[in-house]
Amino acid sequence: MKTYTNGALPASIAETMEMLESGDYLAGTALSTVLFLSLTMKRPLFLEGEAGVGKTEIAKVLAKALDRPLIRLQCYEGLDISSAVYEWNYPAQMLEIRLSEASGTADRGKIESNIFSEKYLIRRPVLQAISAEAGKAPVFLIDELDRTDEAFEAFLLEVLSDFQVTIPELGTIRAQEPPIVIITTNRTREVHDALKRRCLYHWVDYPKAAQELDIIRRKVPGCNERLSREVVGYVQRLRTIDLFKNPGVAETIDWATALTELDRLTLDPETIADTLGALLKYQDDIARVEGGEGRKILDEVKAELLAAG
Repeated sequence: MKTYTNGALPASIAETMEMLESGDYLAGTALSTVLFLSLTMKRPLFLEGEAGVGKTEIAKVLAKALDRPLIRLQCYEGLDISSAVYEWNYPAQMLEIRLSEASGTADRGKIESNIFSEKYLIRRPVLQAISAEAGKAPVFLIDELDRTDEAFEAFLLEVLSDFQVTIPELGTIRAQEPPIVIITTNRTREVHDALKRRCLYHWVDYPKAAQELDIIRRKVPGCNERLSREVVGYVQRLRTIDLFKNPGVAETIDWATALTELDRLTLDPETIADTLGALLKYQDDIARVEGGEGRKILDEVKAELLAAG
């Protein structure tokens, strides 16, 4: 894998594409361009797309290639500042107070300045991301932002504007160097325009058949060529029949891996029925594929590959 050390960054779009490809992430020109611009302009990158298309993987590959730590804030409903930014170690603070009282040195001012010090501060992902030394700024992944509520989104807007956090007892902590910020969303709700304006934007779509086949070759090298082509052809067609949840690239990789583990050399109706749980995650979708649509798709894939030689 091509790596960059000592704070170095790719010098061109082509170099950015090469960096991602060396980490087995196949990105087109559009994604490589917006990522290169995000790095050079020091702007957060907002990635939107269906679940499983590889948005989170971009941050992982980027952190590894740039030799920087990856700090991940996994968003969820009800996420608050104590979970995302910081909180005090209350049990340790209480113990310190009790020990001070027991030793007879219960000076209130001294105790207060002691317990509200760095020693008792628990740094959560946001504070970790802005606390790194210059030249060692991490890749900060804010994953599935659409799962949080608007109140947290508003707080995050302030953080991304100035890359600083104010802790009443300690003061304001500013980033010596802004982290590389990757924000992902599955678009379960719209994120406010004010936050998007502070970012560069890219829609991550499902890959074309040729690109997905190349991904399988890289990620599941034990999968034979015929099976790889059938898997990709089958998944590409599944995405056209309006399922409740279309299979993403992650599911394609899982399915190819499962079939390889079972020593399958080609697809057949029985094998598909037995392994659909690796590809589809909703019973209604599985029932629809097993109910006849799946057999029709398989016949089309076999015919197309036969015609292609």
